[in-house]
Amino acid sequence: MKIILRQDIEKLGQKNDILTVKTGYARNYLIPKGLAFQATDSAVKIHNENLKQRAHKEEKIRGEAEKLAQKLSGVKLVIGAKVSSAGKIFGSVNTIQLAEALTAKGYDIDRRNILLGDDAIKEVGNYKAVVKLHRDVKVEIEFEVVAE
Repeated sequence: MKIILRQDIEKLGQKNDILTVKTGYARNYLIPKGLAFQATDSAVKIHNENLKQRAHKEEKIRGEAEKLAQKLSGVKLVIGAKVSSAGKIFGSVNTIQLAEALTAKGYDIDRRNILLGDDAIKEVGNYKAVVKLHRDVKVEIEFEVVAE
């Protein structure tokens, strides 16, 4: 039986793949659980048209993300933090502060798309963060943490 997958299934295929599987597997497991649907002629035509439209939208979104990445590549942020006499920050610098600094510069970036790395920033100095604008487009931003 020919099916179209609705989501990724390990050892079977990726989302939107058209596959041939045993009839019992499709009717008793994949289709009732909503993991796939039967690939009739009309369903395949609709599926192919949806993929074309989705690819066009995806290319447009990716192009916009690349333009924004070029603008962001030269941005240098300065983030102020309260510091002890030894140079340690009270608390740490996080993605919320970076997102606010980017918004102040005119870039609307969600804090969940900013990656700082593994270690927390607890000292004054220069650092780098990665901003995910698209699954294929990432840009590295330099920022400096200074004492207020």
